[in-house]
Amino acid sequence: MSMGGNHQSSRSGLTVLGMLLAFGLIVCGWVLGTEIKATRLSDRYVAVKGLVERKVKSDLAIWPLSYKEAGDDLVSLYAKAESDKKMILQFLDQQGIQSSEIETGVVRVIDKQANEYGDGRTAAYRYIVEQQITVRTTRVDQVAAAAQKTIVLLQKGIVLDGDRGAALTYKFTSLNSIKPDMISEATRNARAAADRFASDAGSKVGSIRSASQGVFSILAADQASSNPGDAGDAGQTADSSLTKTVRVVTSVEYYLEK
Repeated sequence: MSMGGNHQSSRSGLTVLGMLLAFGLIVCGWVLGTEIKATRLSDRYVAVKGLVERKVKSDLAIWPLSYKEAGDDLVSLYAKAESDKKMILQFLDQQGIQSSEIETGVVRVIDKQANEYGDGRTAAYRYIVEQQITVRTTRVDQVAAAAQKTIVLLQKGIVLDGDRGAALTYKFTSLNSIKPDMISEATRNARAAADRFASDAGSKVGSIRSASQGVFSILAADQASSNPGDAGDAGQTADSSLTKTVRVVTSVEYYLEK
């Protein structure tokens, strides 16, 4: 009687153990299948770029007009420099540049004979008097027109440093106002490119795997490129262009689903 009870208890224990083992195998299989699916899904993704370019007009002009006079008589030289300054200010006034848009720099005097680091050659003149007048304004068209008329100063014997208008730079300071819209548009373009790729591959686009916004570039109007991976040669001629191209490239990776 006791032996029969023990035998029956043993069989029950084996049954429970078998059920537990079966359940464990089912769970392990499900977990393994999930991991395999996740691994396969992680291997199936597409990397795309969304490019947006927008034409903008500069909203700030900075125009430094540097000039110098050389001679041996410092008093008369300074008087000539002051005369040059008055003629430049008069020229700017005639071009419609307002006094509040003009900054006059300090006068700088160089004594060539006092330069102990000279090359040993005798200078043609002892003194050089330099000064700079800077125009800073949001009226960019006004400055652009005035820069084309500096020949008037040359006719009066005033030679500006550098080529005519070479130091004139244009800036675009309103980038933050257009950033959100451009980022949204670039992201939409990236998603559209992913959708086209997935459609051709017989898949559909899933969630985002990774994303990076990229850097905003401000280029000259004729520097824009159709290649999303090419940021262009920013910084060389952008400042000399009244019209600019703002560009941003967003890089996004999407999972692909069957």
